[in-house]
Amino acid sequence: MIDKTEYSGAAAVGAKPATLVIKPSGTLAYRFVKRLFDFVFSLCVSVVLFIPIVVVCAFICLESSGSPVYSQERVGKGGKTIKILKLRSMVADAGNVQKYLSPEQLHQWEVERKVDDDPRITKVGQFIRKCSIDEMPQFLNVLNGDLSVIGPRPITRDELEQHFSDEEKAELLSVQPGITGLWQATDRNAATFESGLRQKIELHYVRNRCFSIDWKCFTGTFGAMFGKGATGK
Repeated sequence: MIDKTEYSGAAAVGAKPATLVIKPSGTLAYRFVKRLFDFVFSLCVSVVLFIPIVVVCAFICLESSGSPVYSQERVGKGGKTIKILKLRSMVADAGNVQKYLSPEQLHQWEVERKVDDDPRITKVGQFIRKCSIDEMPQFLNVLNGDLSVIGPRPITRDELEQHFSDEEKAELLSVQPGITGLWQATDRNAATFESGLRQKIELHYVRNRCFSIDWKCFTGTFGAMFGKGATGK
């Protein structure tokens, strides 16, 4: 696991607004090699996992009706709206929260956008989440250029507006969001937007990204997946 105390010196949330000028970070050579790695690695993963993912999709459809894969809108590089793919781990009408959640759970959902012991999660979905494979379809997003393997996690436009200053938005949107990154390689449950730590971690990556940090993120993700940080948004 990567020590999250490294990021205490990052800019605080709510800094003085600045003109939103988005400039790419990282050297040209770094960006070229990173994109090459993204494409080759994602292509290999997609080929190797194609049949296992098809089998999982079949089990999803057998347990509950609806598409086994769904998309969510997020903010990509340059402020572009992108649609990231995920394996469905909940019932098809999970958006109808009043149907499935108790009043206490509804309150938690409204505040945190997640629920403890969520009744909408299917049995196959529990397996998907335990194995952290719900985001495997996002390698297709990497192949089409919307995501990188390593980068800040893609967030919603509301999260961007609520938790980042104008200057921080420009920094965050200067890079492609990633399937995994520094936030996922740390204790994701503690590093929340509400605590301010997630913003610091994501911005620390943007300001200092290089091959060595990418490697730490790549290897650190596996520790977070199988350790206590394995659950997260």
